[in-house]
Formats: sequence, C-alpha cells, structure tokens
Amino acid sequence: QLQLVESGGGSVQPGGSLRLSCAASRFTLDYYVIGWFRQAPGKEREGVSCINGSGGSTNYADSVKGRFTISRDNAKNTVYLQMNSLKPEDTAVYYCAAARKYYYCSDYARYEYDYWGQGTQVTVSS
Repeated sequence: QLQLVESGGGSVQPGGSLRLSCAASRFTLDYYVIGWFRQAPGKEREGVSCINGSGGSTNYADSVKGRFTISRDNAKNTVYLQMNSLKPEDTAVYYCAAARKYYYCSDYARYEYDYWGQGTQVTVSS
C-alpha cells in the first residue's frame, strides 16, 4: 500500500524548533509536489508550505514565512519541514500530502492530492 508517513512532531516551548519529516512508502517522491498542511482543533485545515519535485519551487503561508523552511532529499525519499521560532498558534496536527499532476507550488493549498499522511501532533506551549 502506497503511503506517506510523517514524524518529528512533539511538544516544545514557544521559541523552540522542530523538524517534521514526510517519508514515502512504496513509491518515489521525485515527481510529486509535496504540501504540508495543518489543522488545529475547531479550525479548518490550512496550507503551510509546499515544494515541487526538483525543489526549485517552494511556497509558504504568510503566517510561517521566515520561520519555517521546507526541503527535500530525493535520495532519502523524504521531505522536511524545519520549524523555528514556534508560537502557540502553530499548535496543530501537521499532515503532508503528495500530488503528481502539478509542477509548481503556486496554488498548492487548492491542489488535488493523491496521497495523505496520518498526521503528527505539534504542540507549542509554555
């Protein structure tokens, strides 16, 4: 079964850092746009960041620009989301998703994704 698996979530204090990983099982991520999304309790899911297959196209939500960095290592079949200067409002379940039919990240939050991970919890609290 083809799947994505997120890891790296946890609990941190405000100002702390976490690195999330999104690894693919039984398929290669090389040609997929990968999006990171999050959903906080009682809120709609929102797009956080995106990276295309080559890594040359990225995009970020305004709320995370300058604090989060997305990257990919195709040799490891993994996409990362480095999250620095975390704030309590970053608390959410974070999901990664993979889409094959797009080349860039211009409108990633509206894309149709082929695969979704199960999510990893990020809690930012003092």
